[in-house]
Amino acid sequence: MPLKPEDMDFVSNFSMLWQVVLGAVLATAGGFAATQMERIVGRRERQRNSALLFGELLATVLLLVEIAGPSRERGEPYGRFTMRMLHSVRREIDIYERNRERLFDLEDGALRARIHTSMVRVAMPLDNLLETTREIERARQERAIEGEIANLEAQRNDQFDFLVEAAARLKPIVSQLEPLARHSFEGLSEIARAA
Repeated sequence: MPLKPEDMDFVSNFSMLWQVVLGAVLATAGGFAATQMERIVGRRERQRNSALLFGELLATVLLLVEIAGPSRERGEPYGRFTMRMLHSVRREIDIYERNRERLFDLEDGALRARIHTSMVRVAMPLDNLLETTREIERARQERAIEGEIANLEAQRNDQFDFLVEAAARLKPIVSQLEPLARHSFEGLSEIARAA
């Protein structure tokens, strides 16, 4: 069966087919590239938000402990003001614990580990200090032996000193978070000191 000229019309349509195929390939590549860019931008934004959150939390804990230190030197060492500052530190640690899964938005594994271990180092003596304070109050109400109360007070002082030492380790971590957050946390302490 011989071919007629109209049987060859499909060959002229190949130019249109190639345009459709090329358009589909470019659309797929563009969609893939856009998705990748969106993931990269989203990951950077999540890292920045996490760095802001944890930088703010750590800077606040450091500031509160720095204020509580001198307040212990004035008047009653563990009076209302000092204890309120310590309870505020505990609330900041609670905020950290509620948001701890956001640590994984920070790409630097060593930084994540430093943040977590530092917060544990602050939380442990703080919790012990608050519990020891309750034990001292209970012992005073029950009119316990003065030596027992003095022992508990010495423990509390040691726990406070360890808390101050642990909080001081937060400063380099806060400095390390600043470039990731694209924000300086120094202003927080300056504002608090001015107030």
